[in-house]
Amino acid sequence: MACNNKPVKQGTQNKVDSTEVTYLNEPLIHSSYTADPSAHVFEGKLFIYPSHDVASEVEEDDTGGHFNMQDYHVYSMESPSAAVVDHGKVLDVKEVKWAKRQMWAPDAAEKDGKYFLYFPAKDTADIFRIGVAVSTSPSGPFEPMDKPISGSFSIDPAVFMDDQGEHYMYWGGIWGGQLQKWRTGKYLSTSDSPYADEPEDHQPAIAPKVARLANNMVEFSEEPRDVIILDKSGEPIVAGDHDRRFFEAAWVHKHAGTYYFSYSTGDTHNIVYATGSSPYGPFTYQGVLLEPVQGWTNHHSIVKVEGQWYLFYHDTQLSGKTHLRNIKMTPLEHQDDGSIATIDPMGG
Repeated sequence: MACNNKPVKQGTQNKVDSTEVTYLNEPLIHSSYTADPSAHVFEGKLFIYPSHDVASEVEEDDTGGHFNMQDYHVYSMESPSAAVVDHGKVLDVKEVKWAKRQMWAPDAAEKDGKYFLYFPAKDTADIFRIGVAVSTSPSGPFEPMDKPISGSFSIDPAVFMDDQGEHYMYWGGIWGGQLQKWRTGKYLSTSDSPYADEPEDHQPAIAPKVARLANNMVEFSEEPRDVIILDKSGEPIVAGDHDRRFFEAAWVHKHAGTYYFSYSTGDTHNIVYATGSSPYGPFTYQGVLLEPVQGWTNHHSIVKVEGQWYLFYHDTQLSGKTHLRNIKMTPLEHQDDGSIATIDPMGG
């Protein structure tokens, strides 16, 4: 059933104070604030590419300006139970010629011995673009390209490699992520409100995007396509259905021949998933993968390590502040019927 939720400010906590709750998992990193973890197995190790949260003097608002991240660190683990190694700063916004601020959630991919770090940042016009930086090591450092990926926009790049070795980038985020401003194919700047360019509640929700990457991994090989998310009757999820519509944080993994497209619902604070038979979709909504964490945002990744699937996510256990987060990991279970067992991050 479609709901009529009013916008909730991105600073609003959706859980009680951290001293009053029990957590399913403990933070992986205590030395700095980390969020939006993208996890991959490279060279036999588990590598994590998160955002690096920092204290910000930017006033908290609904565009997420207080998420004013400036650089990236890379972390690795020899195994899921091993200690986390910080490989240090691998890329700074000052090194990216086209970028001005807000280096949000990144992802990484490998091809032919090269490693590619994909990241969103605002350009000099305060429009989010997606950049790419290259390294010969999964731990960096990464050398940024002089320009963002041609035709890129919005936030949250996530790269999936199919069985045939093709790489697909998924991306997008509404409200502060600006995806709603690209509904006509060009950037709309008619209003400063992050809600102004959304469709009506009864209309199909704004779709995340997908494009196959070129062989060089730094360009799209095709025009971006909509990722269509359907309900079980085959109808598109509508914009007013905040419990199921796409907000941000796309991720794709494949299990037992099925493609799983998972994402954040934003102001209803769930990580949900849909399934399909093609990396392009369409994907049929299935249910909640991760229930709300402490904090406003959530952003995840899913990776198989040593035969076990794991979910990486973040909350605000260490700080209690929505823009100073910490990453976590927990086992993820695919059930016999293809569904994913719902995880309660508060340990209930």
